[in-house]
Formats: sequence, structure tokens, C-alpha cells
Amino acid sequence: MPNSLVNPDDSLERQNEKLRIIASALMGRVEQSTDAAGAAYMQFQRAAVLEEEVRARTRDLERALDLLNESNAQLAAANRETEAARSNLANAIETVQEGFALFSPDEHLIMCNSRFGMHMPDIRDRLVPGLAFQDYVSLVSQSRHLSLPDRETPRQWADRRLARHKDASVIFNVRMIQDRWVQVGEHRTPDGGTVILQTDVTDIMRLERQERERILDDQALLIRATLEHLKQGVCIFDRMGRLVGWNQRVGELLSIPVGRFNIGSSFHTIFDRFRNEFEFVGDTTAETIEDWASGMDRSGALSFEIEHLSKRTLAVFMQEMPDNGFVISFTDISAERAAIRAISEANETLERRVMERTLDLEDALAEAERANASKSRFVAAASHDLLQPLSAAKLYVASLEGDGLAKQPREIISKAANALQSVENILTALLDISKLDSGRANVHVSTVSVDLLLSQLRDELGPTARAKGLDLRVLRTGVDVLSDATYLRRILQNLLSNAIRYTDNGRVLVGARRLKSAVRIEVWDTGPGIPEPEQEQIFGEFQRLNATASAADGMGLGLAIVERACALLKHPLHLRSEVGRGTVFSVTVPLATRDSGNAPSRDTVRRGPQNRLLHKIVMLIENDDELRNALTLTMEQWGVDVLPCTDQEEAERLIDDIDVVPDAIIADHQLADGKLGVNAIAALAAIHGDIPACVISADRSAQLVQLCAGLGLPLIHKPIEPDALRGFLSTATG
Repeated sequence: MPNSLVNPDDSLERQNEKLRIIASALMGRVEQSTDAAGAAYMQFQRAAVLEEEVRARTRDLERALDLLNESNAQLAAANRETEAARSNLANAIETVQEGFALFSPDEHLIMCNSRFGMHMPDIRDRLVPGLAFQDYVSLVSQSRHLSLPDRETPRQWADRRLARHKDASVIFNVRMIQDRWVQVGEHRTPDGGTVILQTDVTDIMRLERQERERILDDQALLIRATLEHLKQGVCIFDRMGRLVGWNQRVGELLSIPVGRFNIGSSFHTIFDRFRNEFEFVGDTTAETIEDWASGMDRSGALSFEIEHLSKRTLAVFMQEMPDNGFVISFTDISAERAAIRAISEANETLERRVMERTLDLEDALAEAERANASKSRFVAAASHDLLQPLSAAKLYVASLEGDGLAKQPREIISKAANALQSVENILTALLDISKLDSGRANVHVSTVSVDLLLSQLRDELGPTARAKGLDLRVLRTGVDVLSDATYLRRILQNLLSNAIRYTDNGRVLVGARRLKSAVRIEVWDTGPGIPEPEQEQIFGEFQRLNATASAADGMGLGLAIVERACALLKHPLHLRSEVGRGTVFSVTVPLATRDSGNAPSRDTVRRGPQNRLLHKIVMLIENDDELRNALTLTMEQWGVDVLPCTDQEEAERLIDDIDVVPDAIIADHQLADGKLGVNAIAALAAIHGDIPACVISADRSAQLVQLCAGLGLPLIHKPIEPDALRGFLSTATG
């Protein structure tokens, strides 16, 4: 019971009585008013306050003790539950048929059942809680019950086991002594621990082995049956070169009795048999085969043919197997070889017949080419000869025109003049067609102003368009292109003339669209349009869009000239047309760049300064004496210092003698003794560095064009145009 002036167990009356006595005593002390009495009162008052604080602290302590007792009770209950759970877990893992072990996240054994490590009784008593995982692996690797793989030490086994421990989940089989097997499964827990399960799989492995042996026996029977059904003869040898399998067909093909084939027979025994009775076809020798079979040179499969004295031919194929053994197959290809010989004989006969037909065809083609060339020369000569009297006739007709004539004669003279003009146009067109067809048309590529060209055509054809009531519009382009000015003008003139001729009303529009590196010049009209089936036909000779047109409107040669000229210049030509709405012809021309704008045009070459090539040194390699002399004389008239040579060796000696590197090289493609000019240019460049050079040749084949283009060498065809040659020299030495 705590100390107190009033006993709480007393009755209220007793407590009140005590309080009155205390109060009376206190009042008496106060009335005495002495220092000693005051101090006593203060002491009493302090005692009362301390008593109240002690009482409060006592209550707090009592509540804390109650909470502690309650917590102890709960802890005791939790400990009982934990022990029960641990006991249940231990009982549970003990009932597991497999060996079970749990390692903590820090790789130490927490618990295991009695079956864990049961296959290794020599280490079983050392598998206790607290054992480190690395020590566990070391114990297993050193157990005498573990059957290590061949040539593997316990340390190597332990390192390989620890390496697999890094994986999150691992399952593998471990072989024990007395042909027993344990499957080990290792898995990670959520907190990073490790669970290991050990399962005895000896019975499963034995059943699997028995099944595998049964399957192997079945497979052996199946392989044997398969070998016997093959058309090829087959021999199988192990890595020691001993016979382990064969079929009857191999004996038939090699003419060896089946009784001579025995398990374990060496490869050399069989090889010596057919080496004496067969001959090797090709480069394969007996030594090559023996080296391959012995393993000295097995870089790949070996294939060769052998031929029997009876003309039987066998194809032999030797292939290495995964176990370093090898298999040999023999295939009878006698029928195939006989067929090949028959086909070869037939091919020879066919080749002779084809050669004869080819010669006949070449003769016919040469005759056709001669006839075509003769036709082209005739058309060119006839056109040129007819233009002179035609011009005279036009002058005579023009002299008859005047104001003094009556209306009817004046109309007749006008019609005659128009007829003569039509004849002149037709002859000019025939001459153009002849030049283009002959392949001798000269092309001089230079920078051409599209605006200047179109303005000239507008002035030329504008009156004709106005006479028909058409609105002819030529849009300004502001671009320059790379083309032959004469042919490009003729192309656009024909397209524009056709557009005006076949458009009855509306307008004709000419403009250009700038592309990435080209310009597409377009001619639009509002004419009747061209039906799609006829769009391919209109580019033929003497094909007109309007069949009812008179000869005065042309003979249908304009678009034929356009197509040939575009092909010659390599300018793509396109056509779009819609019946009843009009037609668009377009020609795509390369855009002139700043560098290409400096390329010499035909006029520049002809009218340029006479001293531009003065004292330029040019090496001329040409084996034809007359052509070499002519080219030398021509270039010397331009002020060029020419070094004439017949071949590469003479050119090298000449450069060494004068000790001067030329400014440019001109080499014929075909030199003496089959040597090529491109090789001479390359050889000189290898010695003296890059020198501007070009190739001259009468060969107009696409192969030569591609060769020179690939080497970056200009090509000038024979007969050589002086303008083209001078243009090259001006560019190369400028």
C-alpha cells in the first residue's frame, strides 16, 4: 500500500475526520506565525505535491507493466506458432521423396532433409546448417561416390558446378558409382536463397538406355535395309579405317564377292582391289585417295570417277562422318556418260550446222547492210542533187510573181510555189532520215540556250499559227542545256510544226520544267488527240495523224526524225494524249552546269583563237602510216607539236629521249600485234602520272563505248571530224 495521509480503504467518515484533524493542526501552526512553523508548512505542501506525482507515475508504471505482460504473452504465442511452423516445414520436407536443401541468400545451408546427400554417405554427416555453398560443392566433388567424367579432376568438376550455380534455374544429371544417376534441380527463392532438389533417376536412365539400345537396333536394321535398297554401292568405315558396314550393290559394282567383305577389314584391302581393275578419270590419283582416307588431307569431301576395263564408269564420293569415320558411295554413271558422249557428238554436228547457217546469215546480213548503206548514200546523193534544181525552180516561180498578173495565174503560181516548198521539206526530211539511219550523223554537244532556241522557233512559226487563228505561247525558261544545237532545234521544230498543223482551234503552248539535273521541254496543243493504239505507230516513216491530209502537209516523216534524233542524242522522248482534249510531247535534256558551260561548242572550236593550241605537245600513237601522217599534218596546222609513234614501246622511248611529258595523248584502239591503245595510255599514266588522253577507233560497238566510259577516256570515231579532235585538244590542254 502506498504511503498516504489518508487511507483509501477507510470509510468516508473516517477519512473526513482525519482531514479535519490535519486541517486543525495546520491552522494552529499558521496561527503561531513562527519561521519554524512556516518552513514546516512548506515542507508539508511539497510532500503533498510529490505524493500526487508519485501516484501518477505509479499508475503509468502499472499500465506499462500490463502492456509488457500482454506483449510477452503475444510473443510467447508467436514463438509457439513459429516452432509449430518450423516443425511442420521440417516434417513436410522430410516427407518429400527427393533430397531437399535450402540455402540462405548469403550462400549458407539453412536446413535439409535426411535424404539430401543420401547417395554420398561419406559426406552426409557434414551437411549441417551453416555449411557454405562453395564448401558443399567441394565436398561433393571429392566424394568417392561421385563418378567423374573422363579426364576431369574434382577441381574442374567443382568449377563447372559453381559456374552453373550462377544461373537462376539449373537441372542436370550427375552420375554416381555403381551406374547410378541423380538428377539435381537448383532454383532461386524470391529473397535470393537457393533450393536444391536431388532425385534418384537411375531406373529412368536404365529404361531410357534400354529403349535407346532397342531403337539403335531397330535403326541398324532400318539402315541395313535402306542400304540394300540403294542403287549406289556403299561402304562405311570407322575412324581407324576399318569396315563397319556395306551393301551388296558395292560388290556388284566393284566385281568383288560379298564374302570378301568382313567387319574390320581395312580400307586398303578394298582399295587395292578396285585400284588394279579401274582407271582414274581426271586429276585424282591413288595417292590422293589414300592420303584422304588416312586423315592426312580431309579439307572436304572427295569426288572422282573411275572407269572399268569393260567401259563401266563409276562416280565415287567420299564423305567424312562426325565421328571421324567416312563413307564411300559408288554410282554407276555409264549410261549418263554414254548419253553425254552422244549429246556431245550431236552438239558438234549441230554446231557445224549452226556455223554454216551463221555464215549464211552473216553473208545475208552483210548484203543487207551493203544494200542499206547504198540506199542511204543514194538518198543522200539524190536529195542533195535534187535540192539544187528545186531551188532554181523556186527562183523561176518567184520571178513570175508580181502585181501585173491576173488573179487566176497568180493563184496558180502561189500553189506551185507551195508545192515546191513541200517537195523541198520532204527531201530535207529524207536526207535527215538517211543521215540518222546511216549512223554517220555528227553530234556536237555544247551549251544551248533554250530561250534563244524557242524564241527563234516562235518567230519562224508564229505567222503560220496566227494564220490558223491559234494562240501560240512560248514561256521563258531561263535555262541552258547540253545538246547538239542543230538536232535539238530540228526536234523542237518538228514537234511545234506538228502541233500547229493538227490543231484547228485553241492554242499551242511551249515551256520547260526543271528537274533535278535535267530540263523537260514540253509542247502542248488542244488538237484532236491521238488514240492509244496509234501512239506507237505515229513514230514510223510516212505515218500521218490525219490520213486525209495532203502531201503539202508533209509525208509523215517529222516524228520519225524526232524519234531518231532523240535516240542519237540520248534525250528521252515521251508522249501523253487524250482524245478530244489534246496532246503533249516532251523531250528531257541534260541541264548545263557551270563546268559544262565552258565545254567548247562547235562554233567555239571553229572560231576560237588560232593560237590556243600553239606549242602544245601531243603524243599520237597510230600504227597506220597514212592516218598517222594525216593527223600529224592536221594538228601541226593548229600549232600543235606532235610526237608521232606506232606503238607503246616507241612512245616510251621517245619520252625518255626528249625528257618531256606530253600535254595530251591520242591513241588508236587497235594497234599492231593485237595491242590496245587503252593499255598504252594506262602504261604511260603509270609512269608519268595522269595525262589527258582520248581513244580513236573505227569500232562503233557498245562494248568499246562502255570500256572508254569506264576508264573516263573520250572516244572519237573514225573517220575523224577535225572539229571533234580540236575540241578534245582545247579541253584537255586549255
